[in-house]
Amino acid sequence: MKKKKTNKKPVKSAPKKAKKAAPKPQNNAGMTPLGDRVLVKPQVGETTTAFGIIIPDTAKEKPETGVVVAVGPGKKTDNGSVVPVGVKVGDKVMFSKYGFDEVKVAGVEYYLISEANILAILN
Repeated sequence: MKKKKTNKKPVKSAPKKAKKAAPKPQNNAGMTPLGDRVLVKPQVGETTTAFGIIIPDTAKEKPETGVVVAVGPGKKTDNGSVVPVGVKVGDKVMFSKYGFDEVKVAGVEYYLISEANILAILN
């Protein structure tokens, strides 16, 4: 029995769209902020005064400086382009006193701050 020859071309299936993988964290915190947010590890000051008086945790003020641990991709504009964040990992920054959210990851405290609440990069 002979096979009949046909002029039909083999049908190619449409190429599969690759799924975008979630960005892998490039830091030790194990998380990547979204948008224009920045993950900062606060720098804790002295717990004793110059005279040796110990200051309890409840009386301490929250730190206003810290080191950037992770940075989000940036803020999206109305036309869809992304404006990158102006700080990078490792920068020491000063931020507004109440402009952050406290986050604990693996027992370590971090602050999640919007770029608008970062006041300066310290040298």
